[in-house]
Formats: sequence, C-alpha cells, structure tokens
Amino acid sequence: MRAGSRRFILTALAVPVLLYCVLVVSPYLQSFYISLTDWNGLSPERNFVGLANYARLLDDEVFWISLWHNVIAVVVIPAATLALGLFFATMIRVGRYRARGGATGVRGAAFYRIAYFFPHVLSIAVIGVLFSNVYDPTASGLANGLLGVVGIDPVNWLGDKQTAYPAILAVIVWLSVGFYVVLFMGAMSSIPNEIYEAARLDGASRWQIFHRVTLPLIWDTVQVAGVYLGIHALDMFAIVNVMSAAGGSGGPDNATQVLGNHLYLTAFQDSRFGYATAIGVALLLLTLVFAWVSLKVTRRDRIEY
Repeated sequence: MRAGSRRFILTALAVPVLLYCVLVVSPYLQSFYISLTDWNGLSPERNFVGLANYARLLDDEVFWISLWHNVIAVVVIPAATLALGLFFATMIRVGRYRARGGATGVRGAAFYRIAYFFPHVLSIAVIGVLFSNVYDPTASGLANGLLGVVGIDPVNWLGDKQTAYPAILAVIVWLSVGFYVVLFMGAMSSIPNEIYEAARLDGASRWQIFHRVTLPLIWDTVQVAGVYLGIHALDMFAIVNVMSAAGGSGGPDNATQVLGNHLYLTAFQDSRFGYATAIGVALLLLTLVFAWVSLKVTRRDRIEY
C-alpha cells in the first residue's frame, strides 16, 4: 500500500475511531470501574471495594430469579418469533403456486406487510399500557372478555405468579413478529422463481420446498435475526417495567423480574449504582456469551445460487 493511500485511510478513519472510543469504549471502561466501587449515584466519592459487588451477586436471590427469567426469554422469544415470522412470510410471499409463473404472493400482500409491521412502530410505553388494559383482571378486559364468552372466570393475568411472565412474553412476541415477517419477505424476494418452479416439477411438497429450498437460502438472515432477538430478549426492561404490577417492581413476588429491571430498581430506587453497574456488566457478559454461542451453533455453509 502506498504511503499516500495509507495516509488517506488513517485520516478518514481517525475521527470515527476517536468518536467510537469516546462514546462507546470509554463508557464501557468507566462502567467496569464503577462496578468495583460503592458509588451511590449522587456523592462525588467512590470507594473502591474490588470484587465485593460481584461476590454479592452470588448471594442475591433476586439476581438469580431475574437471570432465570432472562434465560427463559432467550429461548422462548427467538423460537416463537422466528417460527411465526417464517410462517407468515412464507404464506404471504410464496403462498400460491401458479401453473405458469411459479410461486407468487397472496393477494393483498402489501396490505399484510403493513399490518404486520404496524405494531413495531409503536413505542414500548404505548404497547405496555395497551396490553395492561387488554389484561385487565376484571371482565372488562379484552382477554377476560373473550374468556367470559366461553364461560371461563376472569384471570388476573399480571397479578398472578403463574400467568404474569407468560403474558408479558406473549406481548413481546406479538410486538416483534411483524418486523421479522417483513425482513424474511425481503430475503425471500431475492430467491429466483425458477428454483421454486424446478422444485415443484420434481414433486416437492410445500413443506419440502420450505425446508430444502427457502430456509437454506435465507439462513444468513434467519441466523442474524435469531441473534438480534436473543439480545432483545436480554434487554426487556421497558415492557416489564411498564406492565409489571406494583409500579414496575417485578410483578408479584418477582414473577416478572428481569436483569434490566433489577438493575434499574437497584440504581434508582436503592441508590446502589456500584452494585447496579455490576449487574449491568454481568448482563453484558451474558449477552456476549449468547451471541458467540448462537453464531457457533447456527453456523452453516453458505449456499450460492
């Protein structure tokens, strides 16, 4: 590489790299340091306590409950969202086969695309308030109103330990599916129609076409979507805080508590910013481990067409 080219590259990258270090790397490093102190968030004094905050995590029952709930979310949310997203995208994008023209989308595909994506443009606060009313424990709530039609007594969806967390997970899946329907439809649009025609001529069923043709050809998109959904599942503070009973305290007996909400309450309710930052560092490490494992497990040879 010539000296002039090297100088140009260094000059072009200097400002972005500097901004990245100041705005991204520096806060991470500060967080690691704060997690080693007893800072209360208000005082200018920060006493160094070493790994005491991390040792406290091992004896923190709420931390382990929150961690378990996040692990459940990492399994349930990506699995349910990807399954529904792929199903709806396949039905809309290649839901019909013509004698001439091969696979084609269903009528009104543009409308379905907008309808599925619409929930994704709403703010988390709006969705949380909306579904808090849907899950209203009285018969006036939509969920209990539907149960009443079939003669089932009202359920305290967000106030019962057995139903509170599954109810919130269902909302997150509902919120997320539309985005991935549109994402997968875009990926499927790049598959040549001749491939579908050839598969049909060979006698492949709809399931075989999806399993042997569509899914392998969009696997890179599905893999990235799974990682993103897992990270999203680890960062579900907002919806839990809005929908949880007792003012975002984690529901009845911490039934909906997650790491993000536990971190928030520890910092701003208990004024233990040092310990809350240690929870944040643990969440960061958990996210990195999940992303690495997910990419390793889902790695496949790239298929060219």
